[in-house]
Amino acid sequence: MGATDPTLSLSLEEAWQALVHAAHPGGDGTPVAGLSLSPAGWQAERPVSPEARDLLDCLAPLATRTGRLAIAQLGQSLDGRIATESGHSHYINGPESLVHLHRLRALVDAVVVGAGTASEDDPQLTVRHVVGPHPVRVILDPRGRVTPDRRLLHDPEAPTLHLHGEGAPPEGPAGHHVERLALPRVADGFAPAAVLEALAARGLDRVLIEGGGVTVSRFLEAGALHRLHLLVAPLLIGSGRPGLSMTPIATLDEARRPVSRTFRCGDDTLFDLDLTPPVA
Repeated sequence: MGATDPTLSLSLEEAWQALVHAAHPGGDGTPVAGLSLSPAGWQAERPVSPEARDLLDCLAPLATRTGRLAIAQLGQSLDGRIATESGHSHYINGPESLVHLHRLRALVDAVVVGAGTASEDDPQLTVRHVVGPHPVRVILDPRGRVTPDRRLLHDPEAPTLHLHGEGAPPEGPAGHHVERLALPRVADGFAPAAVLEALAARGLDRVLIEGGGVTVSRFLEAGALHRLHLLVAPLLIGSGRPGLSMTPIATLDEARRPVSRTFRCGDDTLFDLDLTPPVA
């Protein structure tokens, strides 16, 4: 294959290839000629298509971050619901938001879900909609209640780490792709910091907290997140399960006001919230 024509705009596919390489420099990805990414930003030596520019602006801060990264993602309606009262949540967000979620998975080392999400949604947690590596799938199961018929425990498409509470071993066998590890329990499950330490001890420094709302809320309230991606659909549900549910505050002075950016994601709006405390 010859050199890339400098007169051609850098494509969305090339931008994504560069992001995957930046996030996993030791992996199978390759750099893109004429495009450089760093924590300070990105630079291109040729024109960049609008779609590629938006993707680089959105995801370059994640792909190039050095050290540990803990990011959470929630898809919700305009009124902050992630499911109806019966638990129905399919198609709150559009197909572009699903692709964004799979991109986030491909840029991290591990994707984390709580026992409720693993049991009720029975997810695969792979990167089926994009080109990239599958993350290690992590189940937070403090009471050991996730049953072996769930796909994460018998589908070997990606390695799976099943974190269960001490004294609460899961019932039944799991596939050879599953490692089980006991963690100390606190009042409401696992301490988020303990989960991230356990993952980092296995070389899993870049972590996506995917769901559900209770799990994301616990990591957010514990101050364990660097970033939060909220994908908001133009939809009013009016009742149902809230996305974020945290300890009540008395006045708005106590509310968190993170630095935020917005991006279009099909019909949805992506809010990229930077939760990193400012440097004193």
